[in-house]
Amino acid sequence: MSTMLIIMLVVLGAAILSGFPVAFVLAGVSIIFAFLGHIVGIFDIELLHVLPLRIYGIMSNDLLIAVPLFVFMGSLLQRANIAEALLLNMASLFGNIKGGLAISVMVVGALLAASTGIVGATVVTMGLISLPAMLNHGYHPRIATGTICAAGTLGQIIPPSIVLILLGDQISNAFQLSQMSAGNLSPEPVSIADIFVGALLPGLGLVILYMLWQLIYCKFQPSHSSAPSNHPISGPGRTSLRSIITTLIPPLLLILIVLGSILTGLATATESAAVGAMGAILLALKEKQLTKENLVHTIQTTATTCAMVFGILIGATIFTLVFRGYGGDLAVHHFLTNLPGGLFSVMLLTMLLMFVLGFFLDFIEIIFVVVPIVAPIILGMGADPIWLAVMIAINLQTSFLTPPFGFALFYLRGVAPKNITTSDIYKGVIPFIIIQLLMLVILSLTPRFATWLPHILYRDHTDQFTHEENFIDDMVIEEVDF
Repeated sequence: MSTMLIIMLVVLGAAILSGFPVAFVLAGVSIIFAFLGHIVGIFDIELLHVLPLRIYGIMSNDLLIAVPLFVFMGSLLQRANIAEALLLNMASLFGNIKGGLAISVMVVGALLAASTGIVGATVVTMGLISLPAMLNHGYHPRIATGTICAAGTLGQIIPPSIVLILLGDQISNAFQLSQMSAGNLSPEPVSIADIFVGALLPGLGLVILYMLWQLIYCKFQPSHSSAPSNHPISGPGRTSLRSIITTLIPPLLLILIVLGSILTGLATATESAAVGAMGAILLALKEKQLTKENLVHTIQTTATTCAMVFGILIGATIFTLVFRGYGGDLAVHHFLTNLPGGLFSVMLLTMLLMFVLGFFLDFIEIIFVVVPIVAPIILGMGADPIWLAVMIAINLQTSFLTPPFGFALFYLRGVAPKNITTSDIYKGVIPFIIIQLLMLVILSLTPRFATWLPHILYRDHTDQFTHEENFIDDMVIEEVDF
């Protein structure tokens, strides 16, 4: 069984690197090795009988309905030219600061992350608008391309994020599994709101670290950044305060409604996503961008993205089932729990594995294939589920920036001028990858950076009630014993 499992993993890795669609690779290789194992007599083919039930469980998961709704919201907002208006106005606000245009791009990236969360759309849009402006105003190609790529990937860590939704579903399932294995038959669930709140401070901290790096770089490399200008993108003159306010208020209001409804408990993630989709429609209508062409493009993008997500999820489910049928989960559990150093060594190895896999695999594949295998083990060793989710999310964010298959690099390469070399883009993102790794170190040393806010908002009163319930249960047991 161990030999067959190793061969299956090698074949799976080779098939994925061949460029064949990952969803079909995961499902096809797993089914082939399931039947090969059955022929040899080392795999119970009856395990495949539970596959329809697992697929039905995926499709009936209410939380996953939020995925197409958030994708629809982000795609429509991107088509409504929100990013262009935000960039023009942010550039006027920060135009008098050395490196102000780079700061503007980062601020807009953070705002778009909280409203759209779509990396490709954000990178392409800012690449078309801000990259020529940054180059024309003296920015070195490396700092310009690195800034745009890093700003575009903020949508993976700043909620609402598709990564956090998918990761939250997997972490919640893994936490329940680990708690039930430990004998707790009624564990306290981990909600998407917990994950969203936990990612807020690290996400904002990442933005601040990016900006500090930009200011330091422009301070010590003045020839690589633009001189202060009143309006670096659209030319001389200053945008009026009224124009800035009217541009900022609609997306900020949408962000406040979507995130606020989740964080305050007024709506679930799915209900909030529906509100966000309707808000995007109204915002596009206000901007006179609710055209038939934009709607058709948005619907096609949503359908394509969701088909990819759910296809990979089904393929990963088949793989996980066959992997466990060969005893792979037990082998991984035995290996990790026997590492010297306990939880620290397990987390270090897991983070390194995900970082390396990010060079070759998409974040969706890592979430659906790796997380279900390692997360129950890590959570069973005492790790906080919110902290683990945020650590994984920031680690997966690097997969968009690491060559050779970093998607943000490909998106920008497609719209960058021909005089911008691929090596410029690769070298430009290195400082931002280092900053992301620095944030992982900060989180590993201070887990409360991710867990403090969720526990303040949601967990403290729950812990109090749980303590009171346990006290009452103890009193009842004492009375029964008496």
